Amino acid sequence: MANAPTGDGGRRIQAVEITLNLINVLQSEGQLGVTEIADRLDHSKSTIHSHLQTLEDRKLIVKENDGYRLSLQILNMAKNVRDQVGNYDVIKSQVDELVEETGEIVQFGIEEHGKVSYLYKATGEQSVETVSRVGMRQPMYSTSLGKAILTYLPEGRIEEIIQSMDFEAKTSETITSSTELYEELDRIEDNGYAIDDEENIKGLRCIAAPVRDGETVLGAISITGPSSRVTDDRLHGELAETVQRAANIIELNTKFS
Repeated sequence: MANAPTGDGGRRIQAVEITLNLINVLQSEGQLGVTEIADRLDHSKSTIHSHLQTLEDRKLIVKENDGYRLSLQILNMAKNVRDQVGNYDVIKSQVDELVEETGEIVQFGIEEHGKVSYLYKATGEQSVETVSRVGMRQPMYSTSLGKAILTYLPEGRIEEIIQSMDFEAKTSETITSSTELYEELDRIEDNGYAIDDEENIKGLRCIAAPVRDGETVLGAISITGPSSRVTDDRLHGELAETVQRAANIIELNTKFS
């Protein structure tokens, strides 16, 4: 079958889905052979080989020995996507400055497909490593970046995103209902910043401030550290002031760039 219906009444092209699934497999598992890919995607080797040949002809994958891997052309595509964010240089500069100032993890995220997507991440000398990485998407209800962005989206978009959420208790502190989330968004609007209090990863606390251009929210910037260092006083005092200041600098430089 060439295409199949989707839940929203549209149609999906099966061949495109196979290609994208193939790319996802190579992204997550690295170099694989035709048989391995066919087994993982539950398609015939002839079908997978045809897709691989097309991707190789377009220079998106490379054949090495008996396997295939993604090519560096993917990096070029990613760089072009990143450069389409008009204030990327300002964002990178502020994130790097916060890393030097705090020694913790600092990240910038934007909303894509109802989730927060990481645009840039930098780590300080004393920071602990997290699973987040550039390009990765995380739920908005359990991350400070996501909640900071969600608070300032248009009302209709907020409702649309929340209605589509499948709440999952990542820790005992995770928000697990739309009622809780709406209450949290009200608090964020009052405070001007959002907090992830061990809601996504036990032992980590994050604070984020939205970056806005008038009534439009461009994204959010966050600071993440272990709960042993990110005490209540530091979270609501020094770090709240620091992350809001950085957000304001990005806003001003974006406005006048």
